[in-house]
Amino acid sequence: MHLQRRVLITGGAGFLGSFLCEALLAKGQEVLCADNFYTGTRRNVEHLIGHPRFELMRHDVTFPLYVEVDDIYNLACPASPVHYQRDPVQTTKTSVHGAINMLGLAKRVKAKIFQASTSEIYGDPDMHPQKEEYWGNVNTIGPRACYDEGKRCAETLFFDYHRQHNLQIKVARIFNTYGPRMHPSDGRVVSNFIMQALRGEAITLYGDGGQTRSFCYVDDLIDGFIRLMETSDDVTGPINLGNPVEFTIRQLAEQVVALTGSKSKIEFKPLPADDPKQRQPDITRARKTLGWEPKVPLEEGLKKTIIYFDDLLSKGLAG
Repeated sequence: MHLQRRVLITGGAGFLGSFLCEALLAKGQEVLCADNFYTGTRRNVEHLIGHPRFELMRHDVTFPLYVEVDDIYNLACPASPVHYQRDPVQTTKTSVHGAINMLGLAKRVKAKIFQASTSEIYGDPDMHPQKEEYWGNVNTIGPRACYDEGKRCAETLFFDYHRQHNLQIKVARIFNTYGPRMHPSDGRVVSNFIMQALRGEAITLYGDGGQTRSFCYVDDLIDGFIRLMETSDDVTGPINLGNPVEFTIRQLAEQVVALTGSKSKIEFKPLPADDPKQRQPDITRARKTLGWEPKVPLEEGLKKTIIYFDDLLSKGLAG
C-alpha cells in the first residue's frame, strides 16, 4: 500500500499535466495543480474539481510558491513553437526562474522533484538516434533558443541543486507526445494535421515531408513519468521518454487523412529555421532502469486524438 503523498504539479492544467493529475489521483495521492493558464485550460481539469484530493490553484512559476508537499512535478512551460515563440523572454523565464523557484521549494520542504525536460535540448542532432550522453547541437541565438536553452539551463540547475544541496531529482527528456487535450492551435504536426483534415483544409508539410518524428501516446508517457519518480534516490536521469518507432511527417499526414476519411490534399511549404530533420529517442536507459517502453500503436492513439478534436470542433471550442 502506497502512503498518500501530497503532490504539486506545475502546468497541471496543460495537456500532459492534466493526465498526470488523473493518474496520481487514481493512485490515491493528493494533488495540488498549479497553472497560470497561458497554454493550459480549466477545461482539461474541470472534471476533477470537487474531487476530495484535488486542488486547483492559479499560479505562475516565475514567482515563488509556498506550500507543503512531498513531491513536485515541474511541467510548467509552453511547449510548442507557436506558444513559446510568442513571448520568448517569458518562455526563458518560465524555464529558468520556474526551475529556481521549484527547486527552492523542494529544498525548503525536502521534496523529491521531477523536471519535464525535452528532446529539444538535443537541437538539430548530428547523433541518431539520440542517447542521453549526447550534448546536443543547439543554435543559442535562433528563434527556438528561448525554449531549447531555457530547458538546458533548467537541467543544469537541477543537477547543481542535486550536487550542492543533495536534492532528490528526476529529469525526463520528453520526445514528441500526442493525444487528447493537445491545444488545437499549438502548431504541432499531430494537432495541425488532424484539425486541417477535419476541416477539409489542405494539409501543410514543410520541406519535402521527409523529416522524421517519433510519436508517443500520452498514456505511455505519463506511465514513464510515474515510474521514474518511483525509482530509488540514486536514479536522477536524464532519461529519454518517447517512442523509438520513427515516422516521416509525410507518413503521418497520409495516416491522418486515411483515419479521418478527409478529402484534404497535401501541400508543401518551405522548412522553418532550425527545424530538426530527425528526432528519435534511444530508450535503452528507460527500458533498463524503468522497465518502460511505449505500448500504444500510432493508429490507435491517433483514433483517440481525432475523436477528441472532432468533439471540440462540434462544440465550437477549437478556436
